[in-house]
Parts: sequence; C-alpha cells; structure tokens
Amino acid sequence: QVQLVESGGGLVQPGGSLRLSCVVSGSIFRIYRMGWYRQASGKQRELVATITTGSTTNYADSVKGRFTISRDNAKNTVYLQMNSLKPEDTAVYYCNVVLSISTMSPMRGYWGQGTQVTVSS
Repeated sequence: QVQLVESGGGLVQPGGSLRLSCVVSGSIFRIYRMGWYRQASGKQRELVATITTGSTTNYADSVKGRFTISRDNAKNTVYLQMNSLKPEDTAVYYCNVVLSISTMSPMRGYWGQGTQVTVSS
C-alpha cells in the first residue's frame, strides 16, 4: 500500500510564498517521476511541474520563473516552492508520483489527497 501525504497549503496574499511538501510512504521499490498538479474550482486538473529521477524538471508556462520543484530521494519527498503567488494560482494542489512496488510490478501513478492554496488579499 502506498500513501502520499501533502502539506504546506494555506492562505497567502498576492506576491507571497508557500512551500508544499509531499511524503511518499508504504511499499515502494522505486520512485520515478514526481510532480504537482492543480485544479481550480470549475476547471480541469492541470500540470504544474514534474521532476524525474535524474532531476530533469518540467513546468507549466504559467508558473515558470515563480515555482521550483525539487525532490529528496532519501526522504521520498517532493517539494514545490511557490513564489510571487497570484490570485490565479488559487487551486487544490495534488501530488502525483509514478513508482513501482516491486521488481516484478509495472510503474503506476498515485495521487495525494490534495492541499488547498488560496491567494487573496
């Protein structure tokens, strides 16, 4: 069984910063890609940022230069540092991890429960 626990969301003023964390635990053989997605009210879930095992990153155009994704492989944790936040960043942020639970198991994607980020004055 695999669990993803996110933390760090909250209410912040425009221009402020937040740091999200996602800890992965359970039966893990190997973690491949880790990432963050978000879903604003009434909209579809969208990619925010991903990071591979080799630390290659990918960002949505809307967050480039403001958000930074990183990972700590020893702690099975992925982070999202969010700076210069805008009201349009308001959404539920979800952690997503692609991993395998054994040498014989295929890679599979797992989702966290989501953490609310609200940017408002």
